[in-house]
Amino acid sequence: MKPIGIVIIGLFLMLPCAALSDDREAAVRTAIQAFYKAFDDGFVGPADYATEDWNHISPYGGRGRGRETVRAALNEVHKTFLKGTTDTIENVDIRFAAQDVAVGTVTSTMSPFTSPDGVKHGAERHIRTFVVVKRGGRWLIMHDHNTTVIELPTR
Repeated sequence: MKPIGIVIIGLFLMLPCAALSDDREAAVRTAIQAFYKAFDDGFVGPADYATEDWNHISPYGGRGRGRETVRAALNEVHKTFLKGTTDTIENVDIRFAAQDVAVGTVTSTMSPFTSPDGVKHGAERHIRTFVVVKRGGRWLIMHDHNTTVIELPTR
């Protein structure tokens, strides 16, 4: 009977950790979802889902540093060739590197657009990696890197 009691006590002790983990994951998801909402809205409002030192890498290899610099650059792109373009989340995978650091991997589908070089893009799949950190009691995006998924022809 003692081993069963120890297992039951152990399970009760684990419950707060599971709830804490669920709360952390939900908070990280909220920050990531705020980014995608901002994308769909053209990055017009404040980027309060990101850290002041936000680092953004675009699928074309461009890099922006600093929350307001990145937000302004993304807003400019969304005023031109990405105007009206949306990016819909398909799947989100969250892993914790530390108590206050999470890595989110998101696959999404971006609506059609025409790039500045005149190439027409149909709906594209993207995979984006986010580094989300807890600062001042809030989970915020510190880094994101976006890559276009290229479907390779089958042989």
